[in-house]
Amino acid sequence: MRTTRATGRLTLALAGGMSFAVLVACSGAGSAGDPSDGADPAPRSDAARSTPSTSAPATPAESPDAPEPAGPVTLTVVGDIMLGRRVAAAHADPTVTLRALRPLLRRADLTVGNLENTLSTAGPPTQGGDSFSAPPRVVRGLADAGFDALSLANNHAGDHGSRALVETVDAFRGSGVVAFGAGRDLARAMRPAVLESGGTTIGLLGFNAIGETPEAAPRAPGALSVSMPPRTGPLDRTELRRVLAAVRRLARRVDAVVVLPHWGTQYTHVAEPVQSLVGRRLIDAGAALVVGGHPHWVQGYERHGDGLLVHSLGNFVFDMDFMAETMEGVVLTATFEEGRVVDAVLTPYRMDAGFTPRPLRGAEAEEVLDDVRRHSRGRLPSAGR
Repeated sequence: MRTTRATGRLTLALAGGMSFAVLVACSGAGSAGDPSDGADPAPRSDAARSTPSTSAPATPAESPDAPEPAGPVTLTVVGDIMLGRRVAAAHADPTVTLRALRPLLRRADLTVGNLENTLSTAGPPTQGGDSFSAPPRVVRGLADAGFDALSLANNHAGDHGSRALVETVDAFRGSGVVAFGAGRDLARAMRPAVLESGGTTIGLLGFNAIGETPEAAPRAPGALSVSMPPRTGPLDRTELRRVLAAVRRLARRVDAVVVLPHWGTQYTHVAEPVQSLVGRRLIDAGAALVVGGHPHWVQGYERHGDGLLVHSLGNFVFDMDFMAETMEGVVLTATFEEGRVVDAVLTPYRMDAGFTPRPLRGAEAEEVLDDVRRHSRGRLPSAGR
């Protein structure tokens, strides 16, 4: 393991020829499909994010119609985003909190995260003062910040009832940002987001293991859910098998599968053992990358086979200024080649008094990265070899 202190980025290496190195360039523009119609995405132009291709020239093929091999694709993943309550009170436009890290988010070919608020107040608050909502116009700011897809599979997508959940999903239609992990019924909550960049397709699934948001059912709105410790009882293996089957189906359609579970215990760097169990099962089913949320603190990573499991990235934007650990986190930037994660970078940040995440340098960056290292499992070879 090697840390680049000048930039505050953690550089990792994995066995089996998988090196985790600092990214210096990216290529192509992301595309997103509208989850409302079930169709695969059509390419969309995003000139602001496009950069000259870093792909090597294709080797001449025997057939003039043979496709050029796809080059590497970068995917940036951030932790929990909450644009309501005190974040909204502090800013007329809550998405101004994204601007300090906007260059990092837009540098990647594709960018995803977990949105922990509704975009509707069509029903009364279901969690009292912990019911989070933001105005629908924040979708424009999220798109401008570079997000291609956002998971709604969490314990706050249902904070204003079923109608508000459906209206939240609908608010993304036509925005260029795909909402996934929740919907008006189980079929739609299970519908993946499929993104494309540079000829590579990445499919995303999300599920909620914390409760509070209703579980999506065949005729009822909610989030795709898997009951599991510590919040929703013993592991429901039937629900897990349903998600694993969805991962297998998606793996046959796309080049790489990424799963965003909402799980674990709040306010700890230590992942629950069941997170490793479920995360490894997801990788066995075909996921290349599993990135968790909900603990509000950073947690460690581990490798399983060719897959990477990151237990928690921490809060990205949240109004939890009552402790240092809830005001900091890491951004994960992963590079995919031939369906595998071959590089990954963790960029640490800390939110300021206005809940804006700002990148860290030097000793402050090392402090956050040390919390990740100390709670990571498995031995990783040196990136300098």
